[in-house]
Amino acid sequence: MPKKYTMSFYGIMPDMKTYLRQKMKKNNLNIFIDPIEEKSLEKIDKNTEILGVFVDSKVDKKVFEKLPKLKMITTFSTGFDHIDLKEAKKRKITVCNVPTYGENTVAQHALALILALSRKLFQSLKRVKEGVYDYHGLCGFDLKDKTIGIVGTGHIGIHLIRMLQGFDANIIAFDVFPNKELEKKYNFKYVSKNKLFQESDIISLHLPLFPETHHIVDKKAVKMMKTGVYIINTARGGLIDSEAIVAGLDSKKIAGFAADVLEDEGLIENPELLISNKRTIREIKVSLMNNVLIDHPKTIITPHNAFNSIEALKRIFDTSIENINSFLEEKIINEVKSK
Repeated sequence: MPKKYTMSFYGIMPDMKTYLRQKMKKNNLNIFIDPIEEKSLEKIDKNTEILGVFVDSKVDKKVFEKLPKLKMITTFSTGFDHIDLKEAKKRKITVCNVPTYGENTVAQHALALILALSRKLFQSLKRVKEGVYDYHGLCGFDLKDKTIGIVGTGHIGIHLIRMLQGFDANIIAFDVFPNKELEKKYNFKYVSKNKLFQESDIISLHLPLFPETHHIVDKKAVKMMKTGVYIINTARGGLIDSEAIVAGLDSKKIAGFAADVLEDEGLIENPELLISNKRTIREIKVSLMNNVLIDHPKTIITPHNAFNSIEALKRIFDTSIENINSFLEEKIINEVKSK
């Protein structure tokens, strides 16, 4: 009789619970709607051998210490900065991700944010719902002939470039590993990071979060941008220095900011954590800046929802299940390792 493994999955949407149970029914499953949090660590199943999480679950040393039998982690995401890879390596725990699941899904969300900013969609909706049927003061702008800078030309960035071809915009891009074949195929031009910041009317970020990319948009970057620039972030909150964005919005250097991700999102979801003595000055400052961004009249903030389509979720879970089964068969796929 094949061995039953104990598996714990966190952050699972209610409508995906049944799908996951059907696919992994030969094992002992713990499935939770909420992410892993400090308050839930005491109740975590210490027999867990396979752990599945979304990006809102921070898997650090505290979690590893609670799971002595842990052999493998699969993250239901492309990004993996929420997992302490060095600690996983030290404990010989395999970590796998979902390399591609939502290039079209996330790119469509980024495009939706661009269009929403350019046509003042949020303000228009709000005005009509408040009973004012009047377009004055809601003049937007066309994307035609605008210079749109794409930072990061992986699967999502390239998909957005493909869609933008239909808007007759001038597309430029920055990537530390430029792909000249794609540049020719999709009719865009690679430029330096500084040149992209200087020339773009709209900037859209599509990078993973590494120490090298942390706060790639900071006060120095904003200073070199055009006055009236629009910035979009559907990648990782840590790519943006929120204080620099707030200052740019208030000085009118930045005309609009739209994001699906913010730095330290856990503090937004659980504001009560701010009163803890364990919070650092930096965390408190980031939280305050995030709330300013959420309430600012020139921003659109969505709740880390860019990945959230029926099709993308199925791809995420199918790939994650494949990751687990391959690991159990000693044929590891989609592994991510500490540098």
